[in-house]
Amino acid sequence: MPSLAQMSGLLHIHQFYIDKLKAKQEQLFESDPELAMLLDNVAAVLSEHAIVLADDIADIECDD
Repeated sequence: MPSLAQMSGLLHIHQFYIDKLKAKQEQLFESDPELAMLLDNVAAVLSEHAIVLADDIADIECDD
């Protein structure tokens, strides 16, 4: 199992890429709606994983 620091780092990386994907999705919405939708779907999957990571981090912090 990864350490708390590793999990926190992963959460920050997820947030970074979610923000990047959403920004690019907004840029592409008019010119390439299919790609924009794909980027939105990828951001949604990363967001779901980020929620799980945040919950796991909270559980670990409560245990300590």
